[in-house]
Amino acid sequence: MNKFLILWVLNLLSLSFSFPAALLATPRPCAEADRAALLDFKASVVADTTGILSSWSGDTDCCGGAWEGVGCDPATGRVTALQILQGRGYMKGTLSPSLANLTFLETMVVSGMKFIKGTIPESLSRLARLAQLYLEDNSLQGPIPPSLGSLPNLKALSLGGNRLEGQVPLSLGRLGRSLLQLNLARNLLEGPIPPTFKNLSLLQSLDLSSNSLSGGVPSFVGQLQRLAYLDLSRNHFSGEIPISLSGSSTSNVLMDLSLSHNRLVGGIPAQIGSLKSLATLDLSNNFLTGAIPDSIARLGKLWYLNLSRNALSDPLPNSLAGGLASLLSIDLSYNNLHLGTIPDWIKERELRDVHLANCNIRGTLPTFSNPDSLSSIHLSNNYLTGDISDFISNMTGLEILLLSHNMITGELPEFSNQVPGLRWLDLSSNGIGGHIPSTLSGLSSLQRLDISRNRVNGSIPESIGQMVRLEWLDLSSNYITGKIPESLSRLGRIRHASFRNNRLCGKIPQERPFNVFPAAAYAHNLCLCGQPLPACRKSQIP
Repeated sequence: MNKFLILWVLNLLSLSFSFPAALLATPRPCAEADRAALLDFKASVVADTTGILSSWSGDTDCCGGAWEGVGCDPATGRVTALQILQGRGYMKGTLSPSLANLTFLETMVVSGMKFIKGTIPESLSRLARLAQLYLEDNSLQGPIPPSLGSLPNLKALSLGGNRLEGQVPLSLGRLGRSLLQLNLARNLLEGPIPPTFKNLSLLQSLDLSSNSLSGGVPSFVGQLQRLAYLDLSRNHFSGEIPISLSGSSTSNVLMDLSLSHNRLVGGIPAQIGSLKSLATLDLSNNFLTGAIPDSIARLGKLWYLNLSRNALSDPLPNSLAGGLASLLSIDLSYNNLHLGTIPDWIKERELRDVHLANCNIRGTLPTFSNPDSLSSIHLSNNYLTGDISDFISNMTGLEILLLSHNMITGELPEFSNQVPGLRWLDLSSNGIGGHIPSTLSGLSSLQRLDISRNRVNGSIPESIGQMVRLEWLDLSSNYITGKIPESLSRLGRIRHASFRNNRLCGKIPQERPFNVFPAAAYAHNLCLCGQPLPACRKSQIP
C-alpha cells in the first residue's frame, strides 16, 4: 500500500473513534452479545504471542478501554471497531464466524497475522454497518465469499496478501453505492476483472496486483471517474491498453497507474498525455511496441516513469526536452532504443534515478549537472568507457550503481570516500584492473558487490569481513591471488558468494555458509581446499 493510501486509510479509521464529548461523559458497559462474540474470536486463536488478547478477560468491561484493539460507542455500549494489527509477535488460528454477531461493527482490521489461516467466514455479510474490512497480510485461504457483495455500507475492502483463490466474485460489483477502496492484491486469484466492476462508480483506489488474473484490461476502468490509484501489475492481462484509460473520464484524478509485468501489446496510447494528475506511470515488462508518444511530455506532475523491458523503438520524442517538469525517476532500459548518447535533458535534470540499461549508449561515462541528487544509476549493457572515480565524483547520495557489461577500464576507486551510502555495486564484465581497496569496508550499507569478469588483481582484503550487511559477493573471473580471508566468516547475512576462476590458494573458511556453497563457487583456482572441496594437504596451506 503506498503512502497516499496509508494516509487515506488512517483518516477513514479515525472516524470510527470520534464521538461527541457529551456521549463520552456517560459510557455504557459492553453488551453481553458483543462480549461473547469477542471471546469466541479469542477461543479460535490457539496461540497469541502479541499479548493483545491477554487483556480480553471475562470479568472486565470490553468497552472500558481495557480490551486492546476494541473500540465502542459509549452511548450504546456496542462494539464498533476491532483492530488487530501486527506490531509484535503473532497470532495463530482462524477467524471465528461469531464475529458476525458484532452487529454494530463499523471497522474490522485483522492484519499482518501470517498464522491466521482458514477461510473468510460467509457470516460476515450480516455486518450491515461495516464500513471498513481489512483482512490483509494473513494466510487466509479459499475463495472470496460472494456474500461480501451484500454489505450495504462498505467503503473499504482489503484482502491483499493472503492465499485466496478462484475468481473475483461478480457480486462485489454490487458495492457501487459505497465502495471507495478495493485491494485484492498478492493472492492466487484467476480469471477476468468482473464486468460488474463498471458499477463501482465511487471507487478511488483499485489494487489487483500480483495475482493470476487474465483477459483484457476492461475499457470501463477508464470510465471510473473518481479512480485515483490503479494497480493491475503482475498478472496475465493481455491485449492493448484501452484508449479509455487515458480518456476524459479519468484525466483529472488518476494519480498512480501500474500495468507492469503483464502481456500487453500494441503501442502506448497517444491520449496518455491527457492524464494531467498522473504522478507515477509503470508500463514495464510487457510487449509494447512503437515509439513513445509525444504527449507524455505533457504530464507535468509525473515524477516516476518506467517503460522498461518492452519493445519500444526510436526515436525519443523531442518534446521530452521541455516537458515532464516534475520528473525524478526514469527507466527506459531493455527496449529497442539506440540513444547513442544520453540526452542532455536527462543529464541536466535533478533526477533521483536514471535507468538506461541496454539503450546502445556509446562514448565515455556521462557527466550529470546535478550529481548530488542521484540515488540510483543503471547503465549496464551499453558501450561506455571512462574512469569510474571521475564518474562518481560528487555523487554523495548514490545508493545503487550498476555499470556491468560495458568497456570501462582503470582501477577500482576508494568508493567509501565518494559514495558512502552505496547499497548495490555491480561493475561486472568490464576491463577494470587494480587491487580491491581495503577501504571498501567503509561501505557499511553495501548489500551486493559484483566485480566479476574484470582484471582485478592482488589479494582479498581482510577488512571485507567488516561488511556485515553484505548478502551477495561475486569476485569470480579475475586475477585475484592469496587466500580467502577467515574474516569473511563474520558475514552473517551472506547468501551468495563466488570466487571462481581466480588464482586463490589455501583453506576455504569452514563456517557456514562458505563450507556449504556449491563447489562451482570455488572452481578453477590454484589450490583452494576444504569443504565443499577436498580436504587440504600441507602443501596447500600457506
